Amino acid sequence: MLVKRYLNDLAALFFPQTCVGCDTPLVYGERLICTTCWYHLPYTHAHEDARNSGAKHLWGRIHLEAVASYWYFRDSSRVKQIIHHFKYKGRPEIGVLIGSRYGELLRKTAPFNQAAVIVPVPLHPKRLRERGYNQSIFFAEGLSHSMGCPVADRCMVRTKATESQTHKNRYERYENMRETLEVRNADAVAGKHVLLVDDVLTTGATLEACANALMVGGAAKVSAVTIAKAL
Repeated sequence: MLVKRYLNDLAALFFPQTCVGCDTPLVYGERLICTTCWYHLPYTHAHEDARNSGAKHLWGRIHLEAVASYWYFRDSSRVKQIIHHFKYKGRPEIGVLIGSRYGELLRKTAPFNQAAVIVPVPLHPKRLRERGYNQSIFFAEGLSHSMGCPVADRCMVRTKATESQTHKNRYERYENMRETLEVRNADAVAGKHVLLVDDVLTTGATLEACANALMVGGAAKVSAVTIAKAL
């Protein structure tokens, strides 16, 4: 054990691992995100408040049991930096770590801990080939590890590619997503409480479209969680 730690320390001296949130070198015992970032990240505590801003954002559009996001997302922030590394820099392990941390909270909180299956928002095969992985699946895997809830990552698919959502308003995002999702494995969700997961809640159009597809596919209830919520 001491030899392994010595070799790891030696490797870190010449090839230092840095925090994906602030770029400072990680010290022994830290992984991916430094202790300072974990302390200063803008936590929403939304899982403790059924009337949180994310839930209100979707009221009147689709019936969800509950909605929560782990962090707030702002431009030029640690959260933006972390999610950028996670989605675009080939670091899917970041999502697993975040999901595992958030899952520790959600497994103690109703109704999230009553979900029977976790379903990540799917990517179209073309986008999946471009990116190399679906970031929502890795976030879901982290949640699953802490919550003891299985992931059904192939039950819902995108039936056609959509344009980027980045610069669209809420109506444009909804129209972009409408009729592009389909539940292919109804047995995975039929009669169950589904926990739908995505990376960032912006206008809510993606969650709305996915939740609608899950309910059409037979899900009894749908709750939703994301890593972050845009302000």
